[in-house]
Amino acid sequence: MPCGKLTRKQNIKHGDGKRMYKTFRMEIAGKTLNVTIGKVAAQANGAALMQYGETTVLSTATASEKPRDGIDFFPLSVEYEEKLYAVGKIPGGFNKREGKASENAILTSRVIDRPMRPLFPKDYRNDVTLNNMVMSVDPECRPELVAMLGSAIATSISDIPFDGPCATTQVGMIDGAFVINPNQLQWKNGDLNLTVASTSDKVIMIEAGANEIPEEKMIEAIYMAHEMNQKIIAFINEIVAEVGKPKHEYTSCAIPEELFAAIRETVTPAEMETAVFTDEKQVREENIRQIREKLEEAFAEKEEWLELLGEALYQYQKKTVRKMILKDRKRPDGREITQIRKLAAEIDLIPRVHGSAMFTRGQTQICNVTTLAPLSEAQKIDGLDENEVSKRYMHQYNFPSYSVGETKVSRGPGRREIGHGALAERALIPVLPSVEEFPYAIRTVSETFESNGSTSMASTCASCMSLMAAGVPIRKMVAGISCGLVTGETDDDFVLLTDIQGLEDFFGDMDFKVTGTTEGITAIQMDIKIHGLTRQIVEGAIARCREARMFIMDNCMKPAIAAPRTEVGKYAPKIVQIQIDPAKIGDVVGQRGKVINAIIEQTGVKIDITDEGAVSVCGIEQAGMDQAVKMIQTITTDFEEGQIFEGKVISIKEFGAFIEFAPGKEGMVHISKISKERINRIEDVLTLGDVVKVVCTGKDKMGRISFSMKDVQQ
Repeated sequence: MPCGKLTRKQNIKHGDGKRMYKTFRMEIAGKTLNVTIGKVAAQANGAALMQYGETTVLSTATASEKPRDGIDFFPLSVEYEEKLYAVGKIPGGFNKREGKASENAILTSRVIDRPMRPLFPKDYRNDVTLNNMVMSVDPECRPELVAMLGSAIATSISDIPFDGPCATTQVGMIDGAFVINPNQLQWKNGDLNLTVASTSDKVIMIEAGANEIPEEKMIEAIYMAHEMNQKIIAFINEIVAEVGKPKHEYTSCAIPEELFAAIRETVTPAEMETAVFTDEKQVREENIRQIREKLEEAFAEKEEWLELLGEALYQYQKKTVRKMILKDRKRPDGREITQIRKLAAEIDLIPRVHGSAMFTRGQTQICNVTTLAPLSEAQKIDGLDENEVSKRYMHQYNFPSYSVGETKVSRGPGRREIGHGALAERALIPVLPSVEEFPYAIRTVSETFESNGSTSMASTCASCMSLMAAGVPIRKMVAGISCGLVTGETDDDFVLLTDIQGLEDFFGDMDFKVTGTTEGITAIQMDIKIHGLTRQIVEGAIARCREARMFIMDNCMKPAIAAPRTEVGKYAPKIVQIQIDPAKIGDVVGQRGKVINAIIEQTGVKIDITDEGAVSVCGIEQAGMDQAVKMIQTITTDFEEGQIFEGKVISIKEFGAFIEFAPGKEGMVHISKISKERINRIEDVLTLGDVVKVVCTGKDKMGRISFSMKDVQQ
């Protein structure tokens, strides 16, 4: 087992400006974590220069002096900046500087945000920014992990109110054995990518991608990480005791109790229960609108209350829903605690696309479309992982405003959309065929037609069916479902909710999403709004999600499409792969691409060639693909006497005709070898552009290929 030994060695040094700083050290998984406080970024509320191995990240936490006016949420921003100098790269493009955040940076920011947000005071409205700048990357120590720890430390030692510390550990699996904080290569090639954040007693965040890991094995890995987190938290507490600042006072934005009392007098709990408990989202929203109008009329003379009415009404709804679920086991739409909403699935909804499927669960509806393309269209990645330069499978998720009955101008995908797309992508990667089995780049796009809870899990189901409809030979079916939670005053007082809808997500304590096959888990994403989950809740949620996804596969997905189609659709490109001698790649490409471009122009195909000599010929028409393959095979074949070719007359001289039998490849038929009868002029038999059959007779003294027409066996 890797150790978590604390060797807290303090170094007090004086620089040129007489600035003192301290460094704290801890051994984690055989590598040293150095945390330096006070050396840089001293004007931030909290700053930690993190070094794990040779990976270096500067983590800072800053907060505004006053709360932001006119908001009813905590304005937390988390940034993860990937500086390409960290891996010795110069950014591409004309500007030669880092631009917008990469997908990996956005996903890392979300993983930092999710465990930390619930630990700030619920009534805190000051702007807070957690910034993590990656300055150096050691392939043995993943910078994402260092940034997660750095944000927790910078916030814990700052004067910003924070109910921490928290800590994060990653777990991989190589050849069936768990690895704590795996290196970049182990993370990429292993069977498990698990990230777990914890407080001093509970798990607060889980993010996982897995190669069908059984539920009991996943739970073991989660609590191995949780145990490691306890050692890190003890280390952070030592740092806070040495250099932590007193937490500053802040202006509370809590709703006054007298306003709540006045609302309850105007709208009784029974009236609120009637308003919120319906299975139609639109009906519920109309009921709440009428209640708000009633309250606005009642409080017309109290402007200070009207400003807070929206948040107060939200909290009144929340208390009502939570009470009914926790005490009466009654859900807003009348379902049983373990009941899944009405399911529907269909394929081939969209004509002419390569594959399509629609999955509906209650008022959540996703249409997914699959597109197949040559491997050359895989996504290029310009990031901090030197080993990964492209992505063959791409899943993208869109969430238009009409899906929730709102109107808003589309500004492109936000962090939520990117996160949901990545979750569904991670869920399906373990079941995709290898490049050798299916040499395609694959893009699936999930369009949200309607949303009322857990569209990411509906996206996983729709994507799986869409891939099968497109003829992608995935190994197994994948489904996903979300489990919610409402907690009471004690750890034993809780209710788990299968298939949460939007209201249960907003007012509940947890959104625990799990995807997988019949064999095991492929992805997990857990968000909570409380200070952690007990092991009983974690195990219960994972078991509940397994039961639900089996039901979804058996009763909804399999009736729509039980197995992948045996062939890609007629509008999808077909791909033929052949292997050539790598030494002959130059012959196929030709000078400045002349030969390969000629093949493409003549046959209408796309051609990809790897450095190992694997050639992929992609096209819609089989005849053009066959012609291109024949040309490539002709070009790369070592010519021997007796081989028969078909070629075109491209030049006529007095002594013979030149025949092009493949792009860039030609040979000569001497005048004496054209016909069995004597001819005086070649033009009497051949004209430019004629297609003729010839047999190879060897090479002449100049090394040119010689052909004969008259010796071709008829």
